[in-house]
Amino acid sequence: MKKSVLTLTLAASVLALSACSGDSASDDSSAIVTSKAGDISKNELYEEMKQSVGKQALQVLIIEKVLASEYEVSDKEVKAQFDKEKKEMGEGFDQYLAQQGQTEEGYKKYIRLNLLQEKALTEGVKVSDKEVEAQYKNMQTELNARHVLVADEATAKEVKAKLDGGADFAEVAKEYSTEQAAQESGGELGWFTPDKMVKEFSDAALALEKNTISEPVKSEFGFHIIEVTDKREADIGTLEENKAEITKTLKLQKADTASLLPKVSKLMKEADIKIKDEDLKDSIDQILNPEPAEPAAAE
Repeated sequence: MKKSVLTLTLAASVLALSACSGDSASDDSSAIVTSKAGDISKNELYEEMKQSVGKQALQVLIIEKVLASEYEVSDKEVKAQFDKEKKEMGEGFDQYLAQQGQTEEGYKKYIRLNLLQEKALTEGVKVSDKEVEAQYKNMQTELNARHVLVADEATAKEVKAKLDGGADFAEVAKEYSTEQAAQESGGELGWFTPDKMVKEFSDAALALEKNTISEPVKSEFGFHIIEVTDKREADIGTLEENKAEITKTLKLQKADTASLLPKVSKLMKEADIKIKDEDLKDSIDQILNPEPAEPAAAE
C-alpha cells in the first residue's frame, strides 16, 4: 500500500531508450544486431522505441535531470534503499526483477529517481521529535492482520455485515476485494509493523482488539475492513537507529503530493529545455502547463 510516482516498467523503458540515444559518438546507422534475415541499426531501435514509449520516457529522463540539479541523492542512499528492499522481498527479489525485465543496476536507477522525487516532495515539511517518538512506540507493536479493500463505503458496510454474520473472511476477501493480492491470499497481510502501511490503516489496526472486525476505514486506496488476528512486541532497535527512517516516513505522510508537479514544472521552465527531435517536441507540454487541480468535494 505504498506510493510511487513512477512505475518500474516505465523506468525500465527510460533506461532502454536512453541507452539507445545516449552515445552520441557512435554511428546511429551501424548495426547493433546482425542476422541472415537482416540487420537492425541503433537508429531503427531508437525510432521503434520512440514510437512506443518515447514521450513518456523523455518526460522521466528530463524530470530526473531537473530534480538532480536541485536535490542530491548519494550512492550511499541508493544502496541503503536497494539493500532494504532486497531484504524485505527476500528470495522473491530476483524473480521480481526478472518479471520486470530489470537488472539490479537498472533498479538502482529507479530507486534514485524515486528518492529525488521524495526529496522534492518533502522539502519544507516539518516533523517534531514528539511525532517521531510516537511513531517509534507504535512500531514496537507488530501486527498480524487481514483485510478486504473495496471502492466505496456502501460496499464496505455490506462486507462488514457479512463478516459480522459469520461469513468466512477469506471467501469474502476473494469475492469483494479490489486488491488482487487480497483476492489471492484471502486478505492475509501477515506480520507487519504499522509504519509499513498507510496511516489510516495502521491507526485503525493498532486500535483494534484481537479477532474483532473494524468499521469501514477510508484511505487513499479505498475502504478497508480490517481484522487483527494477533499482536506481539517487535524488536526494531533503538529510537536513534530508527529516527532518520521514521522522520522520512512521517514527512512523506504529511507531504502534499499535488505539490510535486508544479515544483517539477517550475524547475523545467528554469532549465530552459529545448527538445530537438520534432516527434517529441510536445513531450513535456502537460508538465510545463499543468491544469489547475479541481477543488476537493465537500464531504
